[in-house]
Amino acid sequence: MNMLTIKRFLTGVAFTTAMFSCTDLNENLYDIITAEETELTADDLTTIIAPAFTRFQTVYWGWNGLFDVYEESSDLIVTPFRVGNGWGDLYLDLHKHAWGPFIEHANNLWVNVYNGITYTNKAMLTIEGLADVEGKDTALAELRALRAIYYYILFDNFRGVPLVTRFDLPQGYLPEHNTGKEVYDFVESELTEVMPLLSEVTDGTTYGRVTKWAAKMTLAKLYLNSEVYFGTPRWDDAQAQVQDIIESGEFALQANYADNFKVANDAASNLEQIFSIPFDDINAPGSYYPYKTLHALSQSTYNMRESPWGGSCGIPQFIDTYDADDSRLAECWLGGPQFTSGGAPIMAGEDVQFEYINYMTSADAAEFNEGFRFIKYQIAGLDGKGNDVPFYRYADALMIKAECLLRTGAADEAAAIVTEVRKRNFRSEPEKAEVTGAELLEGSRYHYGPYEAGVIKKEEGGDDILYGRFLDELAWEFVGEHHRKQDLIRFQTNKGKSVYISKSWLTHAPSEKFREVYPIPQPQRETNSNLGQNDGY
Repeated sequence: MNMLTIKRFLTGVAFTTAMFSCTDLNENLYDIITAEETELTADDLTTIIAPAFTRFQTVYWGWNGLFDVYEESSDLIVTPFRVGNGWGDLYLDLHKHAWGPFIEHANNLWVNVYNGITYTNKAMLTIEGLADVEGKDTALAELRALRAIYYYILFDNFRGVPLVTRFDLPQGYLPEHNTGKEVYDFVESELTEVMPLLSEVTDGTTYGRVTKWAAKMTLAKLYLNSEVYFGTPRWDDAQAQVQDIIESGEFALQANYADNFKVANDAASNLEQIFSIPFDDINAPGSYYPYKTLHALSQSTYNMRESPWGGSCGIPQFIDTYDADDSRLAECWLGGPQFTSGGAPIMAGEDVQFEYINYMTSADAAEFNEGFRFIKYQIAGLDGKGNDVPFYRYADALMIKAECLLRTGAADEAAAIVTEVRKRNFRSEPEKAEVTGAELLEGSRYHYGPYEAGVIKKEEGGDDILYGRFLDELAWEFVGEHHRKQDLIRFQTNKGKSVYISKSWLTHAPSEKFREVYPIPQPQRETNSNLGQNDGY
């Protein structure tokens, strides 16, 4: 199949599977028995594995899904309580780190990821039952790698979870609760074992599929955060994985940063994509974010068919960290006076032009126009819902290498890589793209502290964050790309605590260390008596 055919097939399947998967978020996903045997051939392999991949779409953009888990608990994005329409309170527990075992975001992530694992195990069982047909071993290896990526997501957020590796389970089966170390070792061993069998091809035939390079990116992430997980740094191991990606010659930075997030961002010419989650405007519309972030008055700006809801926005303290000449500010955020698609001013009252302001009264009481709006994903087509998600991209591989170099004493080498990534974003002022090793060793530009009505009530600053300037670089490059929670946990202050739990921003106050891991969802514990609970919950 060519790339377009594969994408249409994968997204078409997603449309049907997503329809029934949302009916019961508390369903017992383990209590499943094998389907009747069906005689299949090698020509059916793509059909067999497609449902396992399309579940990733729901994992990412399902309601209260992975995007929210990583971004809304961070210092970049917030969905405040909006005065007048009220909604937003659902997300305040994420912002304030005040969640408990019943938090819907954690339960949805758990259910959706295990859905993906169940579909993967089912596909593996089906393929194992085939005769020795061409491509069988490669398909099984790819499914094992996909399952390992699913488990990596679970491990990163919950640590210990059940390892379920078969679909043909007895009726009433309840899996044991594996330790975090067991899950980590499983992900590492699975990816290492299947690596030689995975495709190294990066043309349209493998778009949206798990290649050798996607597996290496997952291992790199696992090693990059190893010190957080177990107190043992593995910087050299993380660097080795991304170095293989860099030396492969298969990938390159896009000339334009925004091209990675266009509706048509799946072209074979886009060499920055290492692993993408495909979506389609018609059969599998994915991101609802244009509706979640834009106010209703922005409907006429983008000719949207329906009215947006006007909730999520950038945290003003973060927006203030941008250099005015950094093109990523305008490419990711919508602010200032607003106009229709035809250029006419949008009026919010008889004599008042509507504008988004980089200001917030409070996360508990924000006016309709407060906060810049996230528009990183192009809003086009059918309201910008068909954008593929670049789950791993080449800029990430480069920045992982840079961080490993920085943390092992090669700051100047790290700075050369960061400069390379920045160059496309400072074309009007190219000298501003240059970063030195000494600068990367500085603290953060982020002015931390409790914020209310445009004022930081108690200055906490960012000077005490180790490698804080590099943490800033990660925010500017990867905002809205499921990075920030993990990055804030990995970076620490000079007192040895993660930024995630030790700093204040907006209405968020410092929290306790156990908040770095989500609770095992209570609805899952009620259906599986083998599940324990993480410390602090």
